[in-house]
Amino acid sequence: MNKRSFLVLICLAFLPVVLGADTVVEEIVARVNNQIITRSEYFRERDQLKQEAQQQDSANADKLFADREKDILRGLIDQQLMLEKAKDLGITADTDLIKRLDEIRKQMNLESMDDLEKAAQAQGVSFEDFKQNMRNQIITQKVIGQEVGSHIQVTKEEQQAFYDAHKNELQQPDSIRLSEVLIAPQKPAGDGKTPAGEDDPQQLAAAEAKAKEIVDQIRKGASFEELAKKNSNGPSAAQGGDLGEFKRGTLSKELEDTTFSMKPGDVSDVIRTKQGFVILKVTQHTPAGIPPLKDIEPRVQEAVYMQKLEPALRGYLTKLREEAFIQVRSGYVDTGASATQSNPIETTVKEANAKKLKKKKKFGIL
Repeated sequence: MNKRSFLVLICLAFLPVVLGADTVVEEIVARVNNQIITRSEYFRERDQLKQEAQQQDSANADKLFADREKDILRGLIDQQLMLEKAKDLGITADTDLIKRLDEIRKQMNLESMDDLEKAAQAQGVSFEDFKQNMRNQIITQKVIGQEVGSHIQVTKEEQQAFYDAHKNELQQPDSIRLSEVLIAPQKPAGDGKTPAGEDDPQQLAAAEAKAKEIVDQIRKGASFEELAKKNSNGPSAAQGGDLGEFKRGTLSKELEDTTFSMKPGDVSDVIRTKQGFVILKVTQHTPAGIPPLKDIEPRVQEAVYMQKLEPALRGYLTKLREEAFIQVRSGYVDTGASATQSNPIETTVKEANAKKLKKKKKFGIL
């Protein structure tokens, strides 16, 4: 093959995909075996990275984005390699995807999947793209767990060493975890008898009576979480009233004085708030200071696991790269590339097939 033909074929490998004579569909950024990564996929990932950096730390978003931008293509190639590996392993995500979507629906207090789709569309998000991204995430997590995570062991000695080395970081403030049952009075029907913005005295009395009745049921042994799901008008009703963790100083003085004096499992009397009548339960109380290792062992174990997972995962992905055919368009960089990975030159179909056959024989496929 002469030099001109060689250059033409290299250029053709990265020409935009076309339909017909003049209709440009997409520009190819990289090829991973028989799959492609397009320019729009690259920039969609780039935009998402910008949003995540802004949400994570708006003050330093530009620096966070700049630090991670170089690895965008690496991440897309990583994902494609793991999706292909999943096919070899017979890993799918259909059942898990349905469960995950249903969890999101419940968290958003939506009646049906159609409502979830409409909510996505209202945010300018393609529901099909949303589902596909979630499916890919589930599949890659399964591959990582099966191929990498399952081989990582965390010893008691490693946990102790991490605990000793990170005691200052493990320092925690006084905090509590709360759950609520909120009974909000019904709004006036607009009959003119009650001024706008004011609660109807009868509705207030009815809401307070209902809240007191719920407290009585809890005191007699009824499940706080179940009563919250059935009766609470708060946004956390679907989660059994769980409000999350609150550090000392973040609640109003009245609520802080009440809740921080309670023990885990204690339930408050009815408290009047702007939203209505609330019943609070302290589900956890974490005192200030460095907790003993036995109290945070799962947290420390997870931290050590993640420390070991990152290099192990990169090693695994490097191996996948060395077993794959990857081409990257000029101007883009795969920061995860291996010095020994194959970077084939596409010549003719016959030659390409011959290389694939040779590769299969090398790894004992044939």
